[in-house]
Amino acid sequence: MSIYSLDGAGLKRMLMGSINLLATSKQEIDALNVFPVPDGDTGTNMYLTFLEAAKEIQAAKTSHVGEIMEAAARGCLMGARGNSGVILSQVVRGFANSLKGKSTATAKDMAKAFAEGTNLAYQAVAQPVEGTVLTVLRKSSEAAQQAADRSPDLLRFMITVYRQAARALDETPEQLAVLKEAGVVDAGGKGWVIILQGILYALRRVEEIELLQDFASSQKKRLAEFTLKEIDSDIHYTYCTEFILKGTDLPIEKIKNELSPYGDCLMVVGSDQVLKVHIHSNHPGLVIETCLNYGTLHQMNISNMREQNLSLEKGQADKPLAVVSVAVGEGIIKIMESLGVDKVITGGQTMNPSTEEILQAIEKAPSQNIIVLPNNKNIVLAAKQAALMTEKSVEVVNTVSIPQGLTALLSLNPEGTLEENADRMQEALKLVRTGEVTTAVRNVSINGQAIKEGNIIGLADEQIVAFGNDTYLVLKQLMEKLTSGGEELITLYYGEDQNGESARQTAEMLQRDFPNLEFEVHYGGQPLYPYIISAE
Repeated sequence: MSIYSLDGAGLKRMLMGSINLLATSKQEIDALNVFPVPDGDTGTNMYLTFLEAAKEIQAAKTSHVGEIMEAAARGCLMGARGNSGVILSQVVRGFANSLKGKSTATAKDMAKAFAEGTNLAYQAVAQPVEGTVLTVLRKSSEAAQQAADRSPDLLRFMITVYRQAARALDETPEQLAVLKEAGVVDAGGKGWVIILQGILYALRRVEEIELLQDFASSQKKRLAEFTLKEIDSDIHYTYCTEFILKGTDLPIEKIKNELSPYGDCLMVVGSDQVLKVHIHSNHPGLVIETCLNYGTLHQMNISNMREQNLSLEKGQADKPLAVVSVAVGEGIIKIMESLGVDKVITGGQTMNPSTEEILQAIEKAPSQNIIVLPNNKNIVLAAKQAALMTEKSVEVVNTVSIPQGLTALLSLNPEGTLEENADRMQEALKLVRTGEVTTAVRNVSINGQAIKEGNIIGLADEQIVAFGNDTYLVLKQLMEKLTSGGEELITLYYGEDQNGESARQTAEMLQRDFPNLEFEVHYGGQPLYPYIISAE
């Protein structure tokens, strides 16, 4: 079978083939995380990003290649989660730019699209590193050009591109020592190879590939269909409902399917123990009752979007400066709000908010001048992407941890300008180091040390510096590393599974072992990390 031209229906099949394969492969990709910390979510982020593209292209009533690709790019842009999702959204944007205006596409057209997608992906990363998804993308692009020069057959074209991408992926451990030692390939690169494999699978099938079922339209329940008549025509669901769901072996996909009839903008992300749930619905009670079947609810927030919309229309955005911050943990959120944060987006490790969520928080913040604190390295790119999509003036401060975010807030001057505050905050980050204590989720070798699943591990500025079976000994070793530069003030934020008394006892023990340091203890309430530590 030869294919010499691709129409919109064919392109839709290719994209849906990729999304379906990502859906079944995302956990395999997540498991490729080099560090054994509970934040391996590359595959999930790529899938959720592409899932938004699926919704857009399913809604697109066109057979025009350029229009289908533009719909996919629009979905990816708003749905981008984590660095891998943002990079993927830029690749899809490059394809859309290259195919704009084309009703069909040839192998040469697709080769140009691969080149443009790769180019935008490299531009999205401040310091590109070879041996990552960028290398796999570049090799794919080079193979695409060579394949298009040799044959106009799109099937042969995609076979060549896929094989070269798979070869490039296999070579990533030779380009990055950390991958080689851990015995894994690059997770983002693996995701891209899965996408190409899904495209190839769809091309090889003559019959129509089954599209993802749109539960929101096919399984709506009577109550969920009810819409208040007085709601503005552009607001179909009144209540923005979000909370943290905690339990054991939470069935993520099952929960998504059960919630989807109740509204739109549904997000269920996280782990099988902690999930963030977000949905726009007219019946938050039904959402709550559904989730109570699986666990307990925490950090619940239900807001009336119609009232918020009316408030914005009345011009109640009158503060000279507002702050949007990402955080998880009841205590940490309260501390941030006390330090002047106007909008807190619930998220962080394993729960990266999308570009759209960040954009919505920016738009709802009560000012035309906004500072965004991502507080996680995997959220920075999505925050910067959201900042480009609003008419407000936005500065993203590159905070990559909760302690950095809190330190930045302490330097906030409400009377200063947006630029002055952003500069002050960025400078303040030099004064703090971040420590984290968590549990290894897999066996791995790092820096010649064999870490086993279940070990307690201590990280200093994202580098594993201690591990073992005794939490206090790990904390003690971590403290030695964190204070090697003359740091004096240590703040322990204890997590949801710790109690205040034990945390204070731990601080007292540390005080005896480090008499020259000053210790403070605060409730953070964060999941997965018993302690987050600020060293100033």
